Amino acid sequence: MKSLLHITNGDSFTEKLQTLPLKGDIITWREMLCEGKTLSTVGSESFWKTRFEFLNKNYKVSKSWFVEKTLKEYRSLCNHKQQDQIVLWFEYDLFCQVNMLAVLSWLKTHRRHAEISLVCSGKEDESDKLYALNELSDEKLIALYENRTVLSQDDIEYADYVWQLYCSDNPIRLENLTDYKNYKFDYLADAVKAHLQRFPAIKNGLNGVENRILNLAVNEKPKTKREFLGKILSNQGMYGFGDSQYERMLSTMKPLFSSFSPVRLNKQGKEVIQGKSNFYAQIRDSEAYLGGALKYNFLYNTASNRILKL
Repeated sequence: MKSLLHITNGDSFTEKLQTLPLKGDIITWREMLCEGKTLSTVGSESFWKTRFEFLNKNYKVSKSWFVEKTLKEYRSLCNHKQQDQIVLWFEYDLFCQVNMLAVLSWLKTHRRHAEISLVCSGKEDESDKLYALNELSDEKLIALYENRTVLSQDDIEYADYVWQLYCSDNPIRLENLTDYKNYKFDYLADAVKAHLQRFPAIKNGLNGVENRILNLAVNEKPKTKREFLGKILSNQGMYGFGDSQYERMLSTMKPLFSSFSPVRLNKQGKEVIQGKSNFYAQIRDSEAYLGGALKYNFLYNTASNRILKL
């Protein structure tokens, strides 16, 4: 009998997976590497130190919580040395895809002889909807598991390469990747595109996500901040962020709003959305990273869909 390890994208899916009639141990990857500085050496002391500093500063994550929730689970992964089959459960969005790359980079170094396979939810029917794992029925999840994608050594090397580029200080190298279709990652090209649109746009200094938030404020006219967050979450496309991430974005964009109850833009907010005013100088944070790159050292040209270095 081959022994099996499942690595999941988060606690809520781990709970679901535990109810399915599948063998094997389960490890939960508790990170959000799509935000804040990342180092390419996944699992190293400097990697975890960098991550803790970011999470502590921006999300008030305590050391005890970080050790208990993230490091303990990581150590458990390190201790699972015997499994000859490892199944990754991730989703189509940027949040998951970045975590998936990091896990594959770690596995490439530390589990060279295991068979690695991937269950990645997304397009599951004829509709345009992309599905999270938790939205699928038990039968559908078991079918996905039975038809999981076994990754070749080339696939794993490629995932590690994309991870190295994500952690490099220049996103232009990531932008120049074009060979995704040669590998078994159906959603990676779109996730990388979504990532690059997180650099500030030339026209108004806000990135793709922040501009979408302003447009929702104008078009949907939410009555409360809670309703606003709900609309942002359900209209976020490829990002897969949680409410705490959007709360943090809203706090940096606060100078563009006259009120959050009801949600209204002020004069500057309206000018920024129309491209008559540029918010770059006010929102610029010299310590904000996306992967290995400083967010405000690059601009995104929405006309050409290209990144420019400042």
